Amino acid sequence: MSQREFSSFRAEGVAAGRRRAKEGERQDWSVNVARRIMHVDMDAFYASVEQADRPEFKGKPVIVGGARRGVVSAASYEARRFGVHSAMPVFQAKRLCPGGIFLPVRMGRYKEVSKVVMDILCGISPLVEQISIDEAFVDITGTEALHGSPESLGRRVKSQIRAATRVTCSVGIAPGKFVAKIASDIHKPDGLTIVEDDRVEAFLAPLPVERIPGIGKKTSEALRSLGVRAIGDVLRFPASFWVKRLGAWGVKLHERARGVDPAPVIAYSQAKSCSAEDTFPEDVDDVETLEKWLFVQSEEVGKELRRESFRGRTVTLKVKFADFSSITRSHTLREATDCTQLIFGTASRLLRALKLNRKVRLVGVGVSNLSAMPEQKPVFSDSMLVRQRKLDRAMDRIHERFGHGALRRGRVLGFESPADEEGDP
Repeated sequence: MSQREFSSFRAEGVAAGRRRAKEGERQDWSVNVARRIMHVDMDAFYASVEQADRPEFKGKPVIVGGARRGVVSAASYEARRFGVHSAMPVFQAKRLCPGGIFLPVRMGRYKEVSKVVMDILCGISPLVEQISIDEAFVDITGTEALHGSPESLGRRVKSQIRAATRVTCSVGIAPGKFVAKIASDIHKPDGLTIVEDDRVEAFLAPLPVERIPGIGKKTSEALRSLGVRAIGDVLRFPASFWVKRLGAWGVKLHERARGVDPAPVIAYSQAKSCSAEDTFPEDVDDVETLEKWLFVQSEEVGKELRRESFRGRTVTLKVKFADFSSITRSHTLREATDCTQLIFGTASRLLRALKLNRKVRLVGVGVSNLSAMPEQKPVFSDSMLVRQRKLDRAMDRIHERFGHGALRRGRVLGFESPADEEGDP
């Protein structure tokens, strides 16, 4: 999933999470009840939705992604046989799979299907933690009297999702989130894997140690130098051994190898940032063109913040060059904002301070250091900021009712961007 897509998804997830939080999801389970966490992961989600909506694509290599210079957002299992995978550049996917069916991202449609899936999950437990548009954790601890065994519940969830969306999912059920997520991936697509408490270590033992979250390339190399290639190899050494070498991380490594993961399923967590970025059809070396992209992105980020009643203090500019090197620059404002013009103005100043001497492949803007901010009456009703905020809200209402292309600001009049295509059939 691209940053643009996820930032759009996240805003709706935050709103849904806030609603669920008000309904009182948290429950104090008895310590005597065996913990059961379900991880539901949709199979090749975007590509599967396209195949469901267009039966003529069933069984064919479907690749969902951006323009020629973009990246693959999803690949059907038929396309994966050619080596195509998500985050791969589209031009590379076309070389690997010349007969592939390349389709644009229809984010609006995927969000519709995602909502159906999440509604089904919320119907079985009040504790649903949506971690992306196509996956979620569900705490099903102590629900056997209501839903039957974990296996029967897992099968029923899979059946309900497939009936409602015509898309399959894979389900993993285990005592903790970490193991449940691994379990859902074992028998993809359309899999169901249940790991009982007394089988956790045996389940994890043969898997590559890189399956443990937080193990990057350097840590992997260090572990392999000790002969640790599988998760089970970690347990050949006592916890004290790992603490001496890795400190606090050594404790976590040893716990994960045993399958210990007490992390709760959290139905709502506040967004930490929101951002948008775009890879260009052609490399760009013109600052004015880059600023037009930044303005479109600033408008998208500002709209998301306003929709969720968030404001942020830190504006970050991201620039990736033609040689794939990248830099970021940030500036923290005195007061939190959701104003498009202020976000753009800050990002633009950061851009011009770079004094670019290379062509640019990608640019993005983000706002972080967020806080929930209720609407406040301005002290100075005729201030420029107040007028800008009124303009922002008027634009938001028009775009929501008539689409993004219904009204454009003068700065980007005639400028085409991916936002103009979002939601197209």
